[in-house]
Amino acid sequence: MPSNQNVQGGKAFGLLKEQQRQKLEEINKEYLEDQKYRDEDDLAEKLESLKNKYAEFDLNDQGEIDLMGLKRMMEKLGVPKTHLELKKMIVEVTGGSSNTINYRDFVKMMLGKRSAVLKLVLLFEDKANGSPCKPDGPPPKRDIASLP
Repeated sequence: MPSNQNVQGGKAFGLLKEQQRQKLEEINKEYLEDQKYRDEDDLAEKLESLKNKYAEFDLNDQGEIDLMGLKRMMEKLGVPKTHLELKKMIVEVTGGSSNTINYRDFVKMMLGKRSAVLKLVLLFEDKANGSPCKPDGPPPKRDIASLP
């Protein structure tokens, strides 16, 4: 007879993820009602996409992306960074107020006018993933000059 421990662990994790998504959803509503972002095209779709991307890399499920979460995000996107670069990215997003990136900081960065390194990497990745025809062969070498 299988033990219930795994099921409960899985259920607890699922519940935690669901609660986290609800929190992110509430923050998204704030942005949808914010006059400052009223002119943003496709705001609801953008926020939904940001919520999913953020939840994917919030490894500790505390509603924040820490250094290890950011490290994994960059590796998964194919642009690994050193710890020093990661720390600089976090400072760039949070203004130095925290060692973790919370969802509000993340959304502000992605919707804001400033071009943070993290934003450029994510936008570059979206463009690369959005291309309808995938070229065959090894991926081209990327460098900073090729970023949008």
